[in-house]
Amino acid sequence: MENQTKPGSRKLILLLLLVPLVAVLVPAFYNFTNPSIGGMPFFYWWQLLWIAGVAICVGIVYLVTRRAR
Repeated sequence: MENQTKPGSRKLILLLLLVPLVAVLVPAFYNFTNPSIGGMPFFYWWQLLWIAGVAICVGIVYLVTRRAR
């Protein structure tokens, strides 16, 4: 089977892993109390939301890199 992805596009898809890293490691993006959901401040539910976000990003990268092999 021939490699169907270009090396440049593979590097771009790997950059997708940086999105959750920056979104969670830079508190200036989410250091707020409002809006709250069910009494839970934004600060906490933003981090919980990224649990699913990380799973989606890693899944996409896995599928694209696995198919490229």
